[in-house]
Amino acid sequence: MARLPSESTQQAVGYPSLFLLVTLGALVPVIPTGALVSSAAVVALHQTAPLALLHVFVVASLAAFLGDITLYWLGQRGVRSRNGSRWLAELKSRAAPERIAQAQEKLAEHGVTVLVLSRLVPAGRIPVMLACLLARMPMRAFVRGDVPACLAWAATYQLIGVLGGSLFDEAWQGVALAVALTVVISAAPVLWRRLRRGRPDSAGGRA
Repeated sequence: MARLPSESTQQAVGYPSLFLLVTLGALVPVIPTGALVSSAAVVALHQTAPLALLHVFVVASLAAFLGDITLYWLGQRGVRSRNGSRWLAELKSRAAPERIAQAQEKLAEHGVTVLVLSRLVPAGRIPVMLACLLARMPMRAFVRGDVPACLAWAATYQLIGVLGGSLFDEAWQGVALAVALTVVISAAPVLWRRLRRGRPDSAGGRA
């Protein structure tokens, strides 16, 4: 078997790649950024560098924050423009109207703290960001809520990676488990919503 690259090589390639992919994932929400952070945490766990896990946490949270702020700034330009913008239209296309309405209600009740939960709930970030945009929330207020949201998000998915990686001696086994866990976590809310929608129909069929 071919030897794995040295730790210094892994870090030189891995950290910039993680930063770039998480930033892009925040701008274009199709990249599984949670799985990326968990996988990076598994690799860091099996390295001898004492601060490897801390570096993953800092890189992931900073990249997520930069992506969020950039996307919010682009969305603000669309809200201020009479004709909107491509970015604002793209955001609206990724969130159902009822989910945006729910996010607006939660934003009115809890303020910027709802951003923390939106980052942790799969597919919850975009509806809440749209609610903030439609409420004309200033960038400064959005930043106050997004900082703890990105820190909590990075810590959560890093913990998933650490738990998965600690069960195996080989890093690739931990990565596989971490990816599987993040996929399950991401799919669970969608399945739950489908089950809830199907309950009235099934109840009506029994009546």
